[in-house]
Amino acid sequence: MSTLLLDAEAIYADLLKGVQKLLRPDAALVGIWSGGAWLAERLQSDLGLAGSAGVISSSLHRDDFGSRGMSASADHTKLPFDVSGRHILLIDDVLFTGRTTRAVINELFDFGRPASVTLAVLVDRGGRELPIEPAFSAARINLAAEQRLRLAKDADGRFQFDLKED
Repeated sequence: MSTLLLDAEAIYADLLKGVQKLLRPDAALVGIWSGGAWLAERLQSDLGLAGSAGVISSSLHRDDFGSRGMSASADHTKLPFDVSGRHILLIDDVLFTGRTTRAVINELFDFGRPASVTLAVLVDRGGRELPIEPAFSAARINLAAEQRLRLAKDADGRFQFDLKED
């Protein structure tokens, strides 16, 4: 694994500004497990929002469940608010094919019918297989299909990126 030369903290600052523009007074932040959850938690604090951000997992609605199986800690979903009628601002770290986002939206609807769902991502790396686009992405990059970009968080809560080859 190698470190990608992208400044994750600087890109996070851009995400913060973008999310601030998308945020409605009655919106709730929901981070996609795990990198998106870290981002949503920090955004919740940096934006001075009351309560806690939600966390949602894609594991129960993945279309590749047969090949990936169920992880030992599959249910990371925690939504500390009523989803029904709520404007949801979905946060993810890296958007690639769109399949995780599709699975998460299915999971979200298991908890109620939101008024709207808006997607904001730290990095859009292209390569979409589904018609899913973020309302805001702090950065756009091109990577080869066999490369995997992952957000990491150090002990102090600072973000960095790791790049891995399949």
